Order: sequence, then structure tokens, then C-alpha cells
Amino acid sequence: MDKNTCAFTGHRPKSFPWKYDETVPGCILLKEALFAQIKALADRGITDFLSGMAQGVDLWSARAVLALRAKDPAVKFHCILPCEGQENKWPASMKEQYRSILSRADEVLCLQKEYSSDCMAKRNRYLVDHAAVLLAVYNGTRRSGTGMTLHYAQQQGREIFIFNPMTREITHIQPSAVLQG
Repeated sequence: MDKNTCAFTGHRPKSFPWKYDETVPGCILLKEALFAQIKALADRGITDFLSGMAQGVDLWSARAVLALRAKDPAVKFHCILPCEGQENKWPASMKEQYRSILSRADEVLCLQKEYSSDCMAKRNRYLVDHAAVLLAVYNGTRRSGTGMTLHYAQQQGREIFIFNPMTREITHIQPSAVLQG
């Protein structure tokens, strides 16, 4: 774990009221708040950001980090892919955005060649294991990849920022306040 590293987790677009329409005011406000939080983390010395590159929060965070890196070359962006071809079944416009982000990353790490039923969970654990901070956009659904990632980060004693996607309120959990086990 690198103390200067932050990983992202969050829901796919289908979990938000606006679904895939990023022009809806709620989505725009969430992305602006996400950028502000990422900038605040960079301002306090977080230099490396890890994204699992799923649709929704992962890609929004990726774009925010790349925008920040354009102004601050100390910022590094790492794509942690669960398997090759993660984007194969995505709409063409999403594939294009995904590949554009990959091409601008400082590092692209693919954890396994083929898809498996647990590759997303392995990717999420990797993100937590390699970051001191987890930034989660979480709607409270425990039976979700985001919920499981958040729970794992709590077990590992990570510093966590939880964004409520509807209110954009942030809950900050310090590592010392986290229960182990």
C-alpha cells in the first residue's frame, strides 16, 4: 500500500436516476463534486490515483484525474483492469471513451487475460490493497460491488471518503476510526 495513493469505487450508470444521461444536472453536480474531492486529495499530497475503469464512477473519476494531471504533472493515473476486453459489450461511444482514457494513463495493468466470475472482485481488492485512501460513490446498496469494496476497505483500515450520489454529502472515515476484522 502506498500512502500517496487513492483508489475509486462507485456504481455503474444504471444505479443512478439519470442512468446514462450525463447531461442531467444531478450527474453534472456529482462529477463536479468528485473533481473537487480529487483535487483536495491531490492538494494534500495524494499523487497516484487508481481506477478499475468500469462505466460510471470509475470513468468519471478517470476523466477528473486526467484533467487535474494536465495542470499538475505530479499526478499519476493508473488503470487497473479486471481482464482483457472488459469493454467488449459496451456501446461504441463508451468503448471510445474507455480506450481514450487508457491511452492517456501513466500505467495500464490488466490483472488477468480472460473474464471469470470473480475477476471484478479481484480487481476491487487489488485497488484497496494498493491504496491508502478509497473514494467511494455509494448509494447504500450493500449487495453491490461498491458495497463489498467499501466493506473490504473498512476491514483493511483504509481512510475512506463516501460520497452520497444524491445529496453529494461526504462521510469521511479516518483509518483509526475503522474497526478491524
